[in-house]
Amino acid sequence: MSLGPLPLLLLLALGGPSAAPVQTPGRIFPDPTRPCPGSKPHDICFARPQDGVARDEFRSVPFYAVILRTAAPCAISERERLAAQARFPRSKVFAGRFQCDDDIENNVSYTNVNARYGFMAVYAGATREQAAAFLRRVQATRRFPGANLRRMQAVLNYT
Repeated sequence: MSLGPLPLLLLLALGGPSAAPVQTPGRIFPDPTRPCPGSKPHDICFARPQDGVARDEFRSVPFYAVILRTAAPCAISERERLAAQARFPRSKVFAGRFQCDDDIENNVSYTNVNARYGFMAVYAGATREQAAAFLRRVQATRRFPGANLRRMQAVLNYT
């Protein structure tokens, strides 16, 4: 007895045997002393797929960051990022530089940020509790007024 095309369509829509494989998000490597291959100095390091499968984008696991500063797009310099990195030697300080003129090949963007602005952030942890404690540490420096928490993902854009 045939069930007809509807159950097959439902099976495919629900991720049945012919559906595209689910991608496991890339693990974050927040230690700035251990850069990963393919990652630019101003990007957070995350595991990237090595399977050769064509895709439009690939995302990291969600993580928390403290936004240290926002500015006009592409206005935060590498010198400024490195100065902030010196203050947080165990947590990666990264900057949103997607599509900046001096970095045409940069293909990493970040979720949960306003694309009309550039930003500088520091990795604050995998959990909200870790991030809240890190935010208090940043605020105690009194160097970054307006510092705030953000849950985000790094996105490797292939197109």
